Amino acid sequence: MDEGAWLIEPFEEHRPRLRAVAYRMLGSVSEADDAVQDAWLRVSRADTTGVENLGGWLTTVVVRVCLNLLRSRTRRRAEPLEVQVPDPIISPESGADPEHQAILADTVGLALMVVLETLTPAERLAFVLHDMFAVPFEEIAPMIERSPAAARQLASRARRRVQGEAPVPDPDLRRQREVVDAFFAAARHGDFDALLAVLDPDVVLRADGGRARARRTVVVRGARNVAGQAVTAGRLAPFVRPALVNGTAGAVVVAAGRVLTVMAFTVVAGKIVTIEVLQDPARLAEVDPAVLDHRGS
Repeated sequence: MDEGAWLIEPFEEHRPRLRAVAYRMLGSVSEADDAVQDAWLRVSRADTTGVENLGGWLTTVVVRVCLNLLRSRTRRRAEPLEVQVPDPIISPESGADPEHQAILADTVGLALMVVLETLTPAERLAFVLHDMFAVPFEEIAPMIERSPAAARQLASRARRRVQGEAPVPDPDLRRQREVVDAFFAAARHGDFDALLAVLDPDVVLRADGGRARARRTVVVRGARNVAGQAVTAGRLAPFVRPALVNGTAGAVVVAAGRVLTVMAFTVVAGKIVTIEVLQDPARLAEVDPAVLDHRGS
């Protein structure tokens, strides 16, 4: 038997958690899958004699792969975009398929993922592992070659950023949908006052048009400014299809069989507080609109 063959079954048992960690680290399902596969290649060739906590060891291997990818990304981005919306996980309103449910596990709204993109690789690692997966700082510290106290400080700094820019959405999906539907109804009719009624006064809209359309990569703040943008975009309302985007109420604009826009909303206390918009043609070309017709199980 191959030396790493005995690892296949336990690795597969841990795969859902490893994919969930990698998605939060990288913001892309495909890159997360690649990172987990890369980790498997490393693990299958490694000496596991002294491994006592297999789950922790596998997580460490995946995280180090992700950290290398994040650092490589940072070096390549000579001119970072003001907003980078990660790859959204799109599901029909009936619910995510089991594979995506395992990745999301808890609420990982797109607003949170956008904020994670603004963190340094070390901050992101410390926050994701500690705050999302309860990994002790004593285990995190060696991964980033810092002391536990320094790792704690990195997570704290990231946490402040997240709490300030990615509030936790209302848990009631039906209520979220009512608010989002009201937003699109108001946009369709050009009803500025109705838009103001569903927008938080300090609402933030972040739109990622991709590197080829950097001029469309913008941040809009304040209810009146966001309402103005919505009225202008009201012509798209007939093409809007409701969806879950990263587990929260969202929408996908589909025309002529192509996905033109993905929108994710954070609804808190009945008001929209953030809107994340992905308009990058290169990435949207990979989204199959048929995903909206699938039914979760």
